[in-house]
Order: sequence, then structure tokens, then C-alpha cells
Amino acid sequence: MMSRIHLLSPRLANQIAAGEVVERPASVVKELLENSLDAGADTISVDVEQGGVKLMRIRDNGCGIEKDDLALSLSRHATSKIRSLDDLEAVSSLGFRGEALASISSVARLTLTSNTAQQNSAWQVSTAGREMDAQVQPAAHPVGTTVEVRDLFFNTPARRKFLRTEKTEFGHLEEVLKRLALSRMDVAFQLKHNGKVIHNLRPAQQQAAQEKRVASVCGPNFMPQAVHIEMEAPGLRIWGWVGLPTFSRSQADLQYFFVNGRVVKDKLVSHAVRQAYRDVLYHGRHPAYVLYLELDAATVDVNVHPTKNEVRFRDGRLVHDFIFRSLHKSLADVRPEVPTGGGLHELGIPSANQSDMGLAAGVFAGQSNLAMGIGNDHGSLPSGSVGSFSGYRSALSSTNSQQMQEQAQVYGQVHGQQVAGDMEAPTSEQVDMATGEVIIPPLGFAIAQLHGIYILAENAQGLILVDMHAAHERIVYEQMKTGLNDQGVSAQPLLVPLSMAVSSREADHVESCNDAFAELGLIIDRAGTETLIVRQVPSVLQHANIEQLVRDVLADVVTFGSSDRIRAAHNELLGTMACHGAVRANRKLSITEMNALLRDMEHTERSGQCNHGRPTWTQLNLSELDKLFLRGQ
Repeated sequence: MMSRIHLLSPRLANQIAAGEVVERPASVVKELLENSLDAGADTISVDVEQGGVKLMRIRDNGCGIEKDDLALSLSRHATSKIRSLDDLEAVSSLGFRGEALASISSVARLTLTSNTAQQNSAWQVSTAGREMDAQVQPAAHPVGTTVEVRDLFFNTPARRKFLRTEKTEFGHLEEVLKRLALSRMDVAFQLKHNGKVIHNLRPAQQQAAQEKRVASVCGPNFMPQAVHIEMEAPGLRIWGWVGLPTFSRSQADLQYFFVNGRVVKDKLVSHAVRQAYRDVLYHGRHPAYVLYLELDAATVDVNVHPTKNEVRFRDGRLVHDFIFRSLHKSLADVRPEVPTGGGLHELGIPSANQSDMGLAAGVFAGQSNLAMGIGNDHGSLPSGSVGSFSGYRSALSSTNSQQMQEQAQVYGQVHGQQVAGDMEAPTSEQVDMATGEVIIPPLGFAIAQLHGIYILAENAQGLILVDMHAAHERIVYEQMKTGLNDQGVSAQPLLVPLSMAVSSREADHVESCNDAFAELGLIIDRAGTETLIVRQVPSVLQHANIEQLVRDVLADVVTFGSSDRIRAAHNELLGTMACHGAVRANRKLSITEMNALLRDMEHTERSGQCNHGRPTWTQLNLSELDKLFLRGQ
């Protein structure tokens, strides 16, 4: 039979509260570091032993605690951070529940020493998990606070048995300090373990110093593979660094998101980030990022979890869309950049005002293969191209006129489009009239094709290697998305409709999803129980394998199951169509076609990855090539 209702003892109540707040040494360090930051500290040191189980000492130079408040600070529901409901509804501090010190002192030996600028001396209070009153005594300490926690769970052996190895517990503790160090770039942090300095982070006010701190926390490989973003909307601001899709992880272990300086793990945020990476991230991989969201404190509830690592937004859809749009745009804008000072002299090739003009002209025309003894698609340059700048310009004019016209015709066939009229030379291929130097475009000029799969190109930094199928797949995909978003997919009726034999289940799906197919430029009628008639296809894919294309799209339809799901997965379906419309492996391309593909990549969003998330190109600079052959060693 259940006993009568009675009040719990203060010690038992504190230990129950400790079950919510104090899980392991890392939990203690998190609470104490947040108190230090709320106290205005700009220098914090953390000294731990045996992963924090034996000792955790946190020292700061914050405002300190008055003598009369020391004993009260160890009581439950005692805090200086909120006074009314209005304060609770717009919390701007990291800690505010007023339970941390009381919970920690109930399961460990705690000593708190503090001094303020108004006091002549410091004071100290100690407890050891007992119900006795805390004793306050004078001590020596500068302005600020030191909290020393020893023998965690010494009086609750059942809890202590659940702690992991010293290495594991210190790993969790170190991660807490990393997150807070990223949340407050203006604060200096030091972490020591068993007397050894692990981290010594100086304040970082400028972006260069902040990037250095991010690199020290996330690893040196993160920053070279990250993009800095900063976006604003009414009442919202997001900034930070997002890793390139090629810098993905096998697990979500390098994801830091801060809301008004508070590190959080939020499902809404995670979904928005995943959605932004959907078109560029390889399946099963996770993005890396360090992001800061700033908004009115009254529009976010941070009091939804005891550990305060979850939040609830008043307008979740607005925040989700803002995060998604900001990251989506930033990732879309990542394209090959024009190298600084990208003249031919940087490649060791004579510039246009030097004697060997024929070599420079060959490179400008996308035919540096002349210098390598590889076959030339269009024959040698006209006579008179060597010897003077005017002769060089004349050679370019006469050569490019023929090449650009042929390039328009051939590349139009690659894209499945009819291109008529003269096509001007790409704007990235220019000659500096002042110096006579050729400006090398970001992806350089095609040299050759390797095994019908890769394009080799030469740019100002060295060698570019391009997966031609993956690159063209992204180009076609972005064209289809743009067409669908702007005015719908341009479609082309088939002169001879295509009859296909399918299963009755596939035919049923076609009938139920005709509108969705029409939006994709496909007109498919059912001619029998297991027969389909394809009457119209997207114009950009009119030269593709139509039957195989429709079967692949149908496979996606069967997988998604309904027209609503198809509408939500338009991009995935477009990706399937683009994959089959792109140039295939073992397709021989001319130098003109390869150069046209490179120029399209430079002007296409997300061209660094295909729509499956695979990289489309990579760079080997001259120093990396030199290492392969031990040059200079």
C-alpha cells in the first residue's frame, strides 16, 4: 500500500535535481562555464584530473559573488539572472534555473571562492553533500570566482558506476569547452588535463582570428574547405562557416549551431541544414558547419529542457526557411574562382609580348595540347601569328571565328539544343591589352581527354581534372531546375510516339501522377494494362535514351508512392533525368567541346558536385605535382 505524502529532504531533492543536471563531469563543467560567462568573464581556465572525476577547477575573472550571497548561491532556485515572468520569457543569459550549484554540491565536494571589486577581501564557502549549513570564511582570491569540485558522485556510488573511462569522460568534457569557446570568441579559454595544457585559446575579435579559433577546435582541414556566410532578414541574422559538400563526414560530429550565443541541438535547424545540402551532399554523409543565429530573445524559448540544449522558436517556419535559404544560396554561389594575376607567365609559358606567340595563341584557343604533342582538332594556326601582338590578335580572330562557330554547333548537340548564329568567345578568355598577357579562366583550358572519362585542363595553378559526366550532369540538372522554376520545363513532342511495355503497377502510377509528369515535361498515356505511350519529353533531353529515362523515373515514382510525394521530390526526379541526359563515359569529346564544358561549369551553380553529391573536379597545383616527382628535394 502506498505511504502518506511527505516532503522530501533538501539533500534528496537536490540529488534528484542533480539527476537532470549532472550526468557526468562534462555536465558540471558546462554549468560552471556558463555561470562564468554570465558573470562577464573574459578569461576562464579549466583544470581537471582523471577526466574530471577526481577534480574540476574553473577559475574566471568575472564580477564575482558578494559575501552575503555565497551561502545562498548553493540553495535551490536561487539565481541572480531572473526576477519575474517577463525575464523568463526573454532569457538572455546562459544559466537561469538556479539549480546548478545546489545540484553539484549534493553529489560532490564543492568549494566556491569569490571576490568582487567592492570587497576588500575574498570569501569562501564549502559543502560536501551534507545537510549541514554552508560555512563562509575569508580567503585570498583576486576579483572573480573559482569553483572547485572534487570526487564527483562520492556519495552516490550507483551513479559513479555508470561513468566511463577517463579518456571517454575527458572527451565529453573537452567537447563542452570547444562549444563554449566557439560561442564566445571574445573570451580566452585554457584547458588542462592532469597538469598538461590541452587548449590555450586567445580572444578572437577579427575574422582572421576567429577562423584560427575555429580551425583549432574543428581541425586544420575544416577552414580551407569552408565558406564564410553572413545573411540578414528582418529580425534574423545568421553568420559563420559551412563546410563544402566535399568536406562531408561519416557522422554528425562536426556540427555546431548557436542561437543567441547558446549552443543547441535542434531538429528544425538540422532539417533546414540537411535540406540546403540535399542537392550537393553524397548519400549517407553529414555536413560540417559552425553557425550563429541571432534573433530577438523573446521569440525563442530556451526553457524547454533541463540542460538547456534545446530551444523552441515562436515562428519555426520562418526560422527554418531563413536558415535554408541562407545556406542554399551560399552553397549555390560556390564556383571556381578567377585566380589572381592569372597570366600565362605564372605557368612558365611565354606571355603574348614574348617571342613564342604561337604557343600562347594555342593555349588561348583551348589547344595547349600543341605544346604537348597531342593531336590538334583544327590544324595549325595561320601563318603570321608569330612575331607581333597585332599578328597574335589576328591569329586569335581568324582561329576563334571558326572554332566558336563549330563549338556552338557541337556543344548545342551535347545539350540537345539548337544553337544558331555566331557565338562570341567566352568572356573569361581575354587578353590584357596593357600587358599582352592571357587571362586564364578558373578551370583553365582543356589539354586532353583521359579514357573517355576525365578532362585534363591547365590553369594558372597547375592541373585540373574533371569528371565530364558528373560535371555535365550538374549543368543539365541546374538548367532543368531553372526552367521548372521560371516557366516550367520546355517540352518537345515526339514525331513518333514511343510504346513501352511496363508492369500494371507502374502503369497505375503513371495514371495517378499524370500532372506531376506533365510538370516535368513528360506526357505519358496508358494504352493498355501493361503498355505506355510516351508522347512528349523535355526539350533538353530529346536526344537521350527516352525509354531508359522513363523507366528510371517510373522506378522513383513507385518508390515515392504518391503524387504528393513526387511533388515534394521534384529535384530528385530531375536529378535522375539529368543523369541520363548527361554525356556518358567513353564519349569522345573534341577540345572545343571540352572547353565549352569547362566554361559552363564556371557559370553554373553548385558545379563542384553532381546532383548525387560526387565531386566534379579537383585541382593539383604545381607544388603538389613537384612532390610527386621529388622536384626541388
